[in-house]
Amino acid sequence: MTILGYKPSTMILWIVLALPGLAMLPDLFGSDPRAFHRLLHPTGEFAARFMIIGMMASGLMLLFRGRAWPRWLVHHRRDIEVAAFVYAALHTVIYVIDRGTLDRIIEALPRTDIWTGWLAMALFVPLALTSNDAAQRWLRTGWKTLQRLAYPAAVLVLIHWAALHNWGSWPPAAVHFGPLIALWLYRLWYWNLRSRPGTPAAA
Repeated sequence: MTILGYKPSTMILWIVLALPGLAMLPDLFGSDPRAFHRLLHPTGEFAARFMIIGMMASGLMLLFRGRAWPRWLVHHRRDIEVAAFVYAALHTVIYVIDRGTLDRIIEALPRTDIWTGWLAMALFVPLALTSNDAAQRWLRTGWKTLQRLAYPAAVLVLIHWAALHNWGSWPPAAVHFGPLIALWLYRLWYWNLRSRPGTPAAA
């Protein structure tokens, strides 16, 4: 059964991904500037969370080989990562409006928690623009090369989050990124470091 050509599970996923944004609408379009300013944190956090979930998909499928749910996550990774970009774009728009003037935006650029965020967003844009089948066919093998920009973007997001409030935000950043880093290390071990059957052990 499909709804408008999509499976019910896909529609439910889209609703779940949209729920945080729907909860922000009153403050987003309200008249309270402080409430609007407070949206900086949740938009950024949900952008990072959805990015992390999307990037964990391949590692989880490797870790839980033969299970159905990691394959479902890989199948819907594009939806999750597009949602991450939407929240990141909203985060950026709110930041720009909140700063008020171009001079104040430029003034803050030397700060680590600011320039890393801008650079991460710059990497997210080509990833989002090519997150479709047409771009994948057009770019061919170059598509996978381009998608590897997600790794430096993730590192920049980690630094951006950790550096907030004079590096006082590193504990929540570490908690959120810890599972992703663990899966990256597992994949590194699995594909490059583990002993292969029939491979003699080092003396």
